[in-house]
Amino acid sequence: MKVNNPLIGFFIGLVAPLLGVTVMKFAWFKNEEFGDYLHRLVHSHDMAFKVISLSLLVNLIPFLFFNSKRYDNASRGVVVATMLYAVFIILVRYVW
Repeated sequence: MKVNNPLIGFFIGLVAPLLGVTVMKFAWFKNEEFGDYLHRLVHSHDMAFKVISLSLLVNLIPFLFFNSKRYDNASRGVVVATMLYAVFIILVRYVW
């Protein structure tokens, strides 16, 4: 399978922040159930804005990895996924 593919980078760029959200749950909300944590994210837009924004930092890891291996197309996929998350963050912050 060809790694230098924008779809692979896009998929990794979409999944990595979800792992970041999970890590933040265990770092900040240790005593809270995962379902309650997700409920708070959905209903508290200010908290969702902060958590999702910070979880995007996880996308630096695959971006820098693909960049160091000269997988430019995969790096572009990660950047596009990050931009989609950025649009979502703006919608959460200012529209909803």
